[in-house]
Amino acid sequence: MFFLFCFLLTLFSCTSAPEPVLPEPVPPESVLSESVPQDTVEAVTNRDNLGEEEEKEEEFFTYGEIPENAENLPILNFTEVWGYLIAGREQALKLNYPLSDLVYFGAEIDTYGKLTDVPNRRKLGRFPGRVHLVAACNSRSLAHFILEPESAVHRQLVEDLLEAAGPYDGLQIDFELIPARDGDRFLSFLQELRNGLGDKLFTIALPARRKTLSDDVFDYQKIKPLVDRIFVMAYDEHWSTSEPGSIASLGWCRSVAEYALKTVGPEKLVMGLPFYGRTWGSFNPFRAYFHSGIERIRSENAITEVVRENGIPTFSYETTVKVTVYYEDIYSLSFRGGMYRDMGVKAIGFWSLGQEDSTIWNFLKITEKDADSNS
Repeated sequence: MFFLFCFLLTLFSCTSAPEPVLPEPVPPESVLSESVPQDTVEAVTNRDNLGEEEEKEEEFFTYGEIPENAENLPILNFTEVWGYLIAGREQALKLNYPLSDLVYFGAEIDTYGKLTDVPNRRKLGRFPGRVHLVAACNSRSLAHFILEPESAVHRQLVEDLLEAAGPYDGLQIDFELIPARDGDRFLSFLQELRNGLGDKLFTIALPARRKTLSDDVFDYQKIKPLVDRIFVMAYDEHWSTSEPGSIASLGWCRSVAEYALKTVGPEKLVMGLPFYGRTWGSFNPFRAYFHSGIERIRSENAITEVVRENGIPTFSYETTVKVTVYYEDIYSLSFRGGMYRDMGVKAIGFWSLGQEDSTIWNFLKITEKDADSNS
């Protein structure tokens, strides 16, 4: 019992890093005797994590040959091109970019359910296209709190969102962690906002799906009638604590787009593409250990010198970490965009401005007949 108490006390005293790398592999038989892994919790948003995670078969898709230079890549025509812009990084926006819609990220919901950090629309006054305010919430407990339909907090939040959207052309909801039992409340919340926005565009960012999931709070078909656009976040196929892999492989993206086209349809669909990359390390040194684990580290690394700081033993050592990198460049972005275009996708969008291979802007064009459409 004493050993169990010590184990639990040590376990719950550990905190998680905000962006942990892949944990060090530890043989199963040594986990309880040597190390106390950190409770690494990441918002699982864009992968199919509701019953589909076990389907990890590889999907391969080849989209042509890589040309000798980027000048040979095709021009990609879309009726709409959306780009996320993070408040504070306005310098990443160039007015000559072929963007029909700018998604300004964004307002957030604080601990008390109050709308906060609403970006100033005037900072983008010269942008010629539509600008959408993003309101984000990435906490299950907070989402449950603010979705209580009869509460004063809920009513005030709806009022604040509608008021904040006033200077904008549209409002986008990016609530990525909705408790399973709050699905109907979430739909009612969307309906309230739809009713209050009038002629302004109402859009939503949703996680990628490849099939219909049971009891899915992000059911595309239920949400579709309530919004003007659904932005499918077709990225984070692999994430910071998964095994290394593409942010959005072509085969995976193709199946996501097929499902989205079937359930949402091309008129309301915006397929999201990533501008960013990720790195994975062969192990994570930021961990808590039992004494036996520390002794193993000393032995494996031939540590002979241990010093004491005010009576506490400490030592340092150096080791080699293999780092794996997956990222996006002009070719991968062009291949993915071309695949979407050929599938019948009319609108694409990017997360986020300032992270990209800037040559991509030379190969995007908004179809003239729809460039000025507000519908």
